[in-house]
Amino acid sequence: MVSTDWLARHLGSPDIRIIDASWYLPQAARDPKAEYDAAHIPGARFFDIDDISDSLSDLPHMAPPPEKFISRMRAMGIGDGHQVVIYDGAGLNSAARVWWLFHLFGKTDTAVLDGGLPKWLAEGRATEDMPPVLRDRHMTVVRNAQLIKDVTQVAAASKLKEAQIVDARSAARFAGEAPEPRAGLRSGHIPNSISLPFTELLNSDGTMKSDAELALIMAAKGVDMKAPVITTCGSGVTAAIINLALARLGHKQHSLYDGSWAEWGMYNDLKVAKG
Repeated sequence: MVSTDWLARHLGSPDIRIIDASWYLPQAARDPKAEYDAAHIPGARFFDIDDISDSLSDLPHMAPPPEKFISRMRAMGIGDGHQVVIYDGAGLNSAARVWWLFHLFGKTDTAVLDGGLPKWLAEGRATEDMPPVLRDRHMTVVRNAQLIKDVTQVAAASKLKEAQIVDARSAARFAGEAPEPRAGLRSGHIPNSISLPFTELLNSDGTMKSDAELALIMAAKGVDMKAPVITTCGSGVTAAIINLALARLGHKQHSLYDGSWAEWGMYNDLKVAKG
């Protein structure tokens, strides 16, 4: 992660590319593209999570095929030799998903802006309403299949307990006491999973808690830092916040269940636990 001070010092650097990765559930009644058009960090490109996805999947914003990711990044002027800094309009929400996508496709010189746009604005820093001039740039992509899990792999992990499944949704949704925001989904959680609401990893200003605090939270939740972790949430967005926290703590065996509850909660043949 990088701080707002760091980004302010590096604005305009030819090797830095800034991405606005804002995304919200429909219930939030916010239009991330309209907000980007009205005000964004100078030089930022807009990354549409719903558009840069697998258009052949019925599930929301699944990871795109490599060729689509390459095409969209080249069109955005992002390529080899660039350090990418990602932020969102909530502080830390969807930016982690795009950070994970870049890592999935082998671009690891990528960071999340701690506190995102809210912290940037609270500090009185500059914004602009004009998009940057984009020039095509070559990008090399090597997909890291270890970072992504499908429903078959997660079902096996749940049954055999061969990896820890950590759920970023709220405690009430995990317990099956609150309805899912997407219609038609069952309530509850994947059997043998751990509840770790992503909000517990964040400070009130949207920044991520310190490494020491994160380590204590992981220990309190029973997450074994020496064992594999599969993260999950509603649709694979906020789960990536847990991946980001694990990466900060040096955990090397973490992956993300891309379909998450949007997939698991849809199929009656998959077991659901409550409580």
